[in-house]
Amino acid sequence: MEGRDAVSDEQAATAAGAEPEQKKGFEFPGTMTVLVLVTFIVWVAAFLIPSGTYQHDDSGVPVPGSYQQVDSPQDVGERVGDFFLAPVNGLYGLQDPETGFVRPFGVGSLFGAVGVFAFVLAIGAFMTMVLATGALDVAIGKLAYAVRGRPWLVIVAVMALFSLLGTTMGWADETLGFYALLIPLLLALGYDRMAVAGMIIASTTVGAMASTVNPFSIGVASEFADAGIGDGIGLRWIGWAVLTAITIAYVVRYAERVKAQPDSSLVGFLPEDEELVKKEEAASRLTLTGRQKLILGITAFTFALLVFSVIPWDSIINLSVEVDPYTHEPLPNDPWWNLGWWFPELIALFLVASVVVGLVAGFSEKQITGNIARGFGDFIGAGVAVVLARGVTVILNNTQTIDTILSWMESAVSDASSVAFIGLVFVINTGIAFIIPSSSGHATLAMPLLAPLGDFADVSRPLVVTGWSWGAGIARFVTPTSAVVMAGIALAGVRYDRWIRFILPLMVILAVVSVVMLGIAAALE
Repeated sequence: MEGRDAVSDEQAATAAGAEPEQKKGFEFPGTMTVLVLVTFIVWVAAFLIPSGTYQHDDSGVPVPGSYQQVDSPQDVGERVGDFFLAPVNGLYGLQDPETGFVRPFGVGSLFGAVGVFAFVLAIGAFMTMVLATGALDVAIGKLAYAVRGRPWLVIVAVMALFSLLGTTMGWADETLGFYALLIPLLLALGYDRMAVAGMIIASTTVGAMASTVNPFSIGVASEFADAGIGDGIGLRWIGWAVLTAITIAYVVRYAERVKAQPDSSLVGFLPEDEELVKKEEAASRLTLTGRQKLILGITAFTFALLVFSVIPWDSIINLSVEVDPYTHEPLPNDPWWNLGWWFPELIALFLVASVVVGLVAGFSEKQITGNIARGFGDFIGAGVAVVLARGVTVILNNTQTIDTILSWMESAVSDASSVAFIGLVFVINTGIAFIIPSSSGHATLAMPLLAPLGDFADVSRPLVVTGWSWGAGIARFVTPTSAVVMAGIALAGVRYDRWIRFILPLMVILAVVSVVMLGIAAALE
């Protein structure tokens, strides 16, 4: 294929068995090194940012105007210990309900990302098992042949679906399971690995950014802003349609340019990409066996159940709520199919599905366990990236610097006009999202402070919620504390600096369009 001519001289030499010529000058580090450097930079910055805290009500919500600077809760020795324990806390740290500190021991709620870590490994086991059967190769080869006239439709369809799931239910970490499916497909269509990363990360991020009824972001933010989740939904749906269309057009334009001119690829093509494409082309001429068809059915069912099981149907379709006649507590009328699964159930789903696929394929016990172990090994890098990213947030939490940053935000937006206020809400929350990657956590901390200030600036609370969502969302395209970004580019085989180079122009476009729409909405209120 024409796209394979883009393999660099070094890659070609490596494929031929020759020693590649040593590169001179600086080479950007890999994902894990970037995260370690970010951890160190944040740890040093925490010495420069004063510790402080807000008073909180009974629900743990910060009270506006109550910020006070406090003495550092840790001495230098404890901070050094926190730095070295950051990956451990990022994996299974527990947050003490009284002090708020995160430690790898004691009693408290889980703060670490062990659920996401194990989910990534389970995905690796499942996909390795499926790939070992050869069923996916044949299916991808035939699909690539079927859409060869309009291959960009695959990108449009996947991005539209992922963005819709993002805007309605916060579809994010769940996308990590789709890289092993989509990388060989897009390579077979003549695209590169950046197109895969852009298709998955950009679509889910813009969907979550332009959330409409997502209960984990808009729902939480609206609750703390004392606004209904449906208030302002018209603007949010318009914003979602506009921002999603821009994002899809941007990724498709890049992918089609790479297909026509492979030298324009930001990541190039690896020798293994060449072999993968040849494998898919050869597989397209094969016929699926009965076992392989059944395995594809199991694969499709597993991913469909993944999507269905995590959707909060009770929040989206407003299922009727009954009241207990004695306690007067609401009793959700959840039907049996409203599963409400999360990482524990999803991990079990993919591990069980791995074994089922191995049995259907006729593999021996050693082959099944070997494929599972190999899958764990292939995906361990992405899992470690998740853990390191979470560890950065632990450092900020334990030094009590997050409330100080929030107080700077509160001071910055005070006494601003309506248009200036909503613009500042967007910009400031873009910065805060870098240190608070959780949308629900960000909303819990920021919205009780922003919503009352919006009243003084004559900006409605639903518009404040929208401005917060769009501003926080724009940062999550690149934030190194995001598992979706760091684990995603690790799975796609894309370096962080190349990802920044690819996505930064899109971020600027989306930011300008968002601020303009917010400014017009504020002026018209």
